[in-house]
Amino acid sequence: MTLSTPEIQTARLRLRPFTEADAASLYALHSSARVLRYWDSPPWTEPARAQRFIATCRRIEEEGAGARVAVDRVSDGAFIGWCGLTNWNPDFRSASLGYVFDAAAWGHGYATETAHAVLRWAFDSLDLNRVQAETDTRNVASARVLEKLGFVREGTLREDCVVNGDVSDSWVFGLLRREWHPPATPMDGR
Repeated sequence: MTLSTPEIQTARLRLRPFTEADAASLYALHSSARVLRYWDSPPWTEPARAQRFIATCRRIEEEGAGARVAVDRVSDGAFIGWCGLTNWNPDFRSASLGYVFDAAAWGHGYATETAHAVLRWAFDSLDLNRVQAETDTRNVASARVLEKLGFVREGTLREDCVVNGDVSDSWVFGLLRREWHPPATPMDGR
């Protein structure tokens, strides 16, 4: 089953499918050691990685395995990051949530606002029952985003990542449909 990557407008953000024009911004985002400090792979060192990422976005959508959206700030049209659902399993009605935002966008509630919109799509349109997310245990800000959205920390994956020789643990979070409580009014994530 092919998924259709949604176009969603929130109070401050526009979520949309990736295009080839996003390659330079995507490379800048993923080549930042600061942004990827807690990511499960090292920063990109070659611009072609951005093209491969965009191609992978198209492939997972065509295969029905998920969807990733580029996130632009409405006020100035700037690309500030991305969010996605992967590992979509229609039989189990589950998927995994992931996101990456530029350091300049941190602390403004953009990740929460974006993930909220993607979760609304996941539960309302895809009829998911469960969404899972993982974050490095040192990434307290990401854990806070997930908790604001209603995710419950379910456990710890011990020493599950080794990036640049640095061994780290990850927390596993889960959000069930029956625990999902979308706000009645638009949110700005803060």
